[in-house]
Amino acid sequence: MINQEPLLRVEHLCQYFKAGNFVTKAVDDVSFDIRKGEVFGLVGESGCGKTTTGRSIIKLYNITSGNIYFKGTRIAAGTQSYKDELQTAKDPARIAELKAQIKAARNDQKNCDKAYAAKRMEELKNEYEQKIKAAADEEKVRLEAQYKAELRKARKTRLVTQIQMIFQDPIASLDPRMTVREIISEGLVIQGERDKKVIDEKVYEMLELVGLVREHASRYPHEFSGGQRQRIGVARSIIMNPELIIADEPVSALDVSVQAQVINLLNELRERFGLTILFIAHDLSVVKYFSDRIGVMYYGKMVELADSDELFAHPLHPYTRSLLSAIPLPDPVYERQRRRITYNPLAEHDYTVDRPSFREVRPGHFVQCNEAEYQRIMTELSVK
Repeated sequence: MINQEPLLRVEHLCQYFKAGNFVTKAVDDVSFDIRKGEVFGLVGESGCGKTTTGRSIIKLYNITSGNIYFKGTRIAAGTQSYKDELQTAKDPARIAELKAQIKAARNDQKNCDKAYAAKRMEELKNEYEQKIKAAADEEKVRLEAQYKAELRKARKTRLVTQIQMIFQDPIASLDPRMTVREIISEGLVIQGERDKKVIDEKVYEMLELVGLVREHASRYPHEFSGGQRQRIGVARSIIMNPELIIADEPVSALDVSVQAQVINLLNELRERFGLTILFIAHDLSVVKYFSDRIGVMYYGKMVELADSDELFAHPLHPYTRSLLSAIPLPDPVYERQRRRITYNPLAEHDYTVDRPSFREVRPGHFVQCNEAEYQRIMTELSVK
């Protein structure tokens, strides 16, 4: 069941990369939110910024500007836009405000893990106080030892560990020098788990959950097929009991039959653990099957966002229409008649005078357009 409360909120995310004087705008002013319990699909052609968006959310990159909120806490804040404005600002009040925003952004990033650890420790205290009070003497000793061990782990817990990532390449994302047991348990060890028996049992449980067997724990990645490697990647992500998983094209390198197995596995895990998933892909037919809402990216920008059924039934941006026209169907009659729509942004849009913005044209349906395009879209929708 999808909760309307957003688990993740991305506001005006920009991720720029500099090489000398040249700046690449990999992600440029992207905003969206992901509700707790849903699958949010992010689609677009190769190089459009999908993977960079995912890596920015999990803090593999320091974002250039914008904000990322997870469970209501700002986990990433870019200050470049404030710094750029500060260089040209002349109003003393505005200068003071910009400096305060830069300071607040730095403090939020610095303190978000401390605040989360303190909250988790308070939850553990309340939980164990009640258990210890109701327990017998022998049980109290065991519970007190367990409480201390949990507190030690809670002190090291970082909020971002509640977000895990399944990487696109199942070969490159696994260390060839580590056994499957070491790969899957690495997160637990980093978080302070030292009990080998607990680690082994958790690893075996994860392996069985993803369709592998205990004997696989002592093997190395090169001994597995592509689909099995991807299952190991899934096991590594869910062992941390995350609330959000970023699945970066988890099936693009796999055969069609294996793709279906991995997608079904993710569906089962979503139902079992109540996971929220950011599903990055370029195969629209897979995204439609798996996602509740879909965002379409082009050259670093979000050009359209809507519910899955709504997007496929009423694509409004010309790039989205181009993508949908490229989906093949197992129907020879349809395939003979199918016409591929080519998207040429220079011919489709005139943004020399009126710049585009992300606008809501229907409830929950957003499109990147300027005022003239917005009026045309609204006219089309009113006719329908």
